[in-house]
Amino acid sequence: MPLITLEDFEREALETLTTYAAIPCLSPMYDAQWVEHGHIESAVYLLADWVRARRIANLDVKIHRLEGRTPMLVATVDATAPGGGTAVLYGHLDKQPPLGDWSEGLAPFAPARRGDRVYARGVADDGYSAFSALLAIEAMQANGIPHGRCVVLIEASEESGSPDLEAYLDDLKGHLGQVELMVCLDSGALTYDRLWVTTSLRGVLNVEVTIKVLAQGQHSGSASGVVPSSFRILRQLLDRVEDASTGEVLVPELRAEIPADQVAAANAIAAEFGDIIARELPTLEGVELMGVSAEERIVRRTWYPTLSIVGMGDIPEPAIAGNVLRPATTAVLSFRLPPSVDAEVAKAAIERVLTSDVPSSAKVTLSSWNIGSGWVAPPLAAWLEEALNVASMEAFGRPPGFTGEGGSIPFLASLAKRYPEVQFVATGVLGPQSNAHGIDEMLDLPMAVGVTNSVISVLGAYASPR
Repeated sequence: MPLITLEDFEREALETLTTYAAIPCLSPMYDAQWVEHGHIESAVYLLADWVRARRIANLDVKIHRLEGRTPMLVATVDATAPGGGTAVLYGHLDKQPPLGDWSEGLAPFAPARRGDRVYARGVADDGYSAFSALLAIEAMQANGIPHGRCVVLIEASEESGSPDLEAYLDDLKGHLGQVELMVCLDSGALTYDRLWVTTSLRGVLNVEVTIKVLAQGQHSGSASGVVPSSFRILRQLLDRVEDASTGEVLVPELRAEIPADQVAAANAIAAEFGDIIARELPTLEGVELMGVSAEERIVRRTWYPTLSIVGMGDIPEPAIAGNVLRPATTAVLSFRLPPSVDAEVAKAAIERVLTSDVPSSAKVTLSSWNIGSGWVAPPLAAWLEEALNVASMEAFGRPPGFTGEGGSIPFLASLAKRYPEVQFVATGVLGPQSNAHGIDEMLDLPMAVGVTNSVISVLGAYASPR
């Protein structure tokens, strides 16, 4: 029987969660003046105060700081069961920017509840995580359920690619001790009817590309036909990395062989849910999706390399566009990498392709790199496989689902390198219409409760004799 109800979550967590939701604590990549603005500080202090108020024995709460880096909230709970290992529970408090106009009655930093859903930036990705982790431990102690030593890490640079994470993992190495279980609460779900466990995550490679041809803009009547267009040169360079007609990424270093078990898992999901990927997307009527089947769309989202142009610069708004040959064009390229591709290798390849033999000898500058390797979950130990099944059945009444995710969580790749023998559980609440990074981000409260109860089951199984 679940230990935490929706009413418990509302009473214990919702007020502070909505206060957090109102804080514009953008990740440093999107707020270069994050120190001066103080929003990340406000968020970390808010969460730390809430954690300190929990009714948890032998709880230590600290805000760790390293020079020039975002803070990290670390909550440590001593074991109530024998054993010297540590279970680490992970989340983050930094947020993506608003991304434009939200729907009527909704705004990124003005949390609104509609039924059992809360709308605001950061509530699902993943402000809920600290509340879920600590409420789970608190409920275990209140109900006499033994647990091992737990360390809850809440970082503040994840949405920037976790540039501060490695330094903190180095600094906290002694404190973490013998890590045996990792629970990441920053992942997704295909539905809200069960616990979803992530089996892989794609990597990410973002780079800002600037093509410059003039010291200053010139009247198009004078310069066009003589000076090459910076936009056309950008198009030519993009054609080196992506087939414009199919969307296929052409750089070999960004491609990987898709494991047979991942294809089989996609087939199983499609057999149960149909074209689940297509259904969750707000595609305009008549737009043809990539992929020829439900199974292929699942694999494309989880194991294919892709390129998205997520930002443009040096281009005037239409209302003020004049007949000028612009001196430069800037584009932000966002590549998703297959889980098994090394992001550093991919970076070197992209750098070579975009800067070698540039058309018309235009000046190319690559800057603002943000890279992170993907992750493939190690095989589950028998005890953990059973624990996940029990967790999902008790919390949701259905067995768990297993699937890859198209997003990136650099933390998991970092931990996998440091602790190759650790058992991993990556899960989360980012299901249909949750809209992480987009407009109208939403937290489904019953899903948050279900994930919290599932954490209780997993931590209980970890502490049980095996």
